[in-house]
Amino acid sequence: MMPPLKFPLTGSSARMIVLGIETSCDETGIALYSSESGLLAEVLYSQIDLHQKYGGVVPELASRDHIRKTLPLIREVMAKAHLKGADINGIAYTAGPGLSGALLVGAAIARSLGMTWNIPTIGVHHMEGHLLAPQLEKNAPQFPFVALLVSGGHTQLVAVEGIGRYKVIGESLDDAAGEAFDKVAKMLGLPYPGGPHVAKLAQKGTPGRFVFPRPMTNRPGLDFSFSGLKTFTLNTVQEHTKDIVIDEQTKADIAHAFQEAVVATMVIKCRRAFKATGMKTLVIAGGVSANTRLREELSIMAASEKGELYYPQLKYCTDNGAMIAYAGCQRLMAGQSDDLGFYALPRWNLESLPAL
Repeated sequence: MMPPLKFPLTGSSARMIVLGIETSCDETGIALYSSESGLLAEVLYSQIDLHQKYGGVVPELASRDHIRKTLPLIREVMAKAHLKGADINGIAYTAGPGLSGALLVGAAIARSLGMTWNIPTIGVHHMEGHLLAPQLEKNAPQFPFVALLVSGGHTQLVAVEGIGRYKVIGESLDDAAGEAFDKVAKMLGLPYPGGPHVAKLAQKGTPGRFVFPRPMTNRPGLDFSFSGLKTFTLNTVQEHTKDIVIDEQTKADIAHAFQEAVVATMVIKCRRAFKATGMKTLVIAGGVSANTRLREELSIMAASEKGELYYPQLKYCTDNGAMIAYAGCQRLMAGQSDDLGFYALPRWNLESLPAL
């Protein structure tokens, strides 16, 4: 399926207030962003409690919950900002990548409100939202920069020259880092979502008891692969399981070794990305960018290369409406808007986006 076509508006606005709607997976994020004043209001609802008993996201349940929550949350965020429909100049919604049903909920509501209020709408690429999330901060990175995007099913290194000027220079060939964290959490009997629980357990681990391989670092290139590391972790768990029980310290030591391997791999690849592109600014974004150990090691690496590291606040690392509102605002102000089609793109190439 082709990405949404765009057509120019009769003229871009000097000032816009944009409603952002994020429903790509298991969080409903709504925000209002002003091109003059910045973020006006936001609200985020997480479905963790809904999916936790299943050990992962159930797409049908996620979609149904977005149907229940999106409109009430829009009313809530507009009440917080003391705004009405007539005050909104545009609507941005996540058009992909993500779960088809969940994306369709956000798309349907956004397009319906856009037609009702007679304002333009635009489908935003979920990963562009994450990539631009650090722009919400007062100390925002300047273009160009290298971005490490580690969100859900994505692990990518992107050379960023400007908005819409993206070149993917490295990506995961199999499991993304976030997926590997979640699968290792299941191996260790940790609850969903697994990533934060693995990171917390790793803090209690004994450094050096286990040393896991750093995948694809012994060969040139910027691509990632975490499936082999996942298998290595599983084998280690099984070797140290006695009578269907593994002791808590061993769990912590395995979590520590696994996290160290993932972090070291990313640091090596980001250092290579600096050298390959000549850029000295690194942005990390997406759920895994909240990992404290990853931030620490990438900060050390960037400093050693006389570069800089940027990342969003923790609340903007996970899926949120603010990043969608911001990204959509930039494109709407540049005169881009959806045509009359209806779009939800479970897969969408980041490089296919039009440049501003």
